Amino acid sequence: MKHELEQDIKKVIYSERSISGMVKKLGTQISRDYAGKNPLLIVVLKGSAVFAADLMRSFSIGCEIDFMVVSSYVGIQSTGNLNVIQDLRTDIAGRDVIIVEDIVDSGVTLRSLKDLLTDRSPNSLKICTLLDKPTGRKVDIQVDYVGGKVGNEFIVGYGLDYNEKYRNLSYIGVLKESVYSHK
Repeated sequence: MKHELEQDIKKVIYSERSISGMVKKLGTQISRDYAGKNPLLIVVLKGSAVFAADLMRSFSIGCEIDFMVVSSYVGIQSTGNLNVIQDLRTDIAGRDVIIVEDIVDSGVTLRSLKDLLTDRSPNSLKICTLLDKPTGRKVDIQVDYVGGKVGNEFIVGYGLDYNEKYRNLSYIGVLKESVYSHK
């Protein structure tokens, strides 16, 4: 069945099947690296929710999950400031923590988030992202687990949005410029 929002998609970058393969590969790698441990996944909402749910189901180890809502974007523009809208409920001191992100673009939000969480004294702090957009990088940030890479295009689907739309597409595609350039 065709989705009504598909008319706004210029091209598909990652199909549902290729995303599933990336997630399983990441799940296997993390399960191996954290064997015998119980990592805490910090899911950055809203975009990472779909990815995080599939990722944790791909683990062969136990894990815990908590959520943060942070923002540094308005529309397609980064403000450069981290706004913590919802903080963690879990104390991460002494824990093995994995930040789960949907996409690393400028790195500004993630750098600020990593600094904030590092100050809370976790045993370890790693970053897992479904997608990396290295051409958008404005700050240096090390990402430990990467599913795939994308170019300098505005992408949506599988949790990624434009003004809260397109998250429920089962694939990742490039949004037509005409959708967001008129604003």
